Amino acid sequence: MDNDLPGDGEAGVRDDTYRSIAVGEDAAGGRLDAFLARAFDGLSRSRLKALVKAGHVRVDGRTVQEPNYRIAAGEAIEATIPPPQDADPEPEDIPLTVVHEDSALIVIDKPAGLVVHPGAGNWTGTLVNALLHHCGDSLSGIGGVRRPGIVHRIDKDTSGLLVVAKTDAAHHSLSAQFADHGRTGALERAYTALVWGRPEPLRGTISTQIARSSHNRLRMAVVRDGGRVAITHYDGGDGRLADGMVSKVICRLETGRTHQIRVHMAHIGHPLIGDPEYGQGFKTKANLLPDTVRTRIAKMKRQALHAHLLAFLHPDDGRVMRFESPLPFDLKALFETLKEI
Repeated sequence: MDNDLPGDGEAGVRDDTYRSIAVGEDAAGGRLDAFLARAFDGLSRSRLKALVKAGHVRVDGRTVQEPNYRIAAGEAIEATIPPPQDADPEPEDIPLTVVHEDSALIVIDKPAGLVVHPGAGNWTGTLVNALLHHCGDSLSGIGGVRRPGIVHRIDKDTSGLLVVAKTDAAHHSLSAQFADHGRTGALERAYTALVWGRPEPLRGTISTQIARSSHNRLRMAVVRDGGRVAITHYDGGDGRLADGMVSKVICRLETGRTHQIRVHMAHIGHPLIGDPEYGQGFKTKANLLPDTVRTRIAKMKRQALHAHLLAFLHPDDGRVMRFESPLPFDLKALFETLKEI
């Protein structure tokens, strides 16, 4: 997963589509996107990054497309903010498990197999299509990007909790919380994973850089440099199963990179059961398990990963919202069978 999602609403911004701002001495040396985030109250930093990269910002008359550009005192920053456009995906009547819903947001318990937003090979049948049907016009506008209201995501074949913004103000607040990764606020994300083997030590922190694999662009990989910092805290202290062949591990995210838990657990030698990308080398381990377990694993056709905990501050009144989701049927059945071995 990767929470630096482009697109956001524009609550708090005037109807003007153009604004010019002079850089003062106190802002000199800072990043362009951070300066714009302060100047445009109501636009998230991820939205502004997307606008910069799309060429909507000029510095002293020159188009600058690097969000990390260091601004200087006296420079004139010109920004053209396009109005939010309707999302292209069509509403589809896809059943949703709604955990909580109010005027600002909706929390969904996503099943495995459901793609979050449209993309190559998945232009229909996604969570976005379902949300457009369920919420109608109340979803946050995002400037034409095909992810209305989406502030974070989980993999297609990972199940669990996901929060979606229904207003621009909520989108801005939630995006900021996910960008902060819970360092200064209430944001918390925890996942239940069933992994091969027993981690040693049983509790620890995995801190690496993650980037696209140089061998397969569809996979992520741990790299020495040039990647994005990824930090996962794991706890497998009470989850030993099948005489130590399998463990139940709780993973808490401090960052939110694409495939982060899957990559990190494979990196320490304990890939997720059923993971088609990062657990291929452990497929033969299933042959050491009883037939009932092998059958359940074969039927799952997905990695054993479930986002069971999600907490954040409500954008409207700042109260802590905390949600928990039990293991879905396939993972619960596998877990119970493993306990009996």
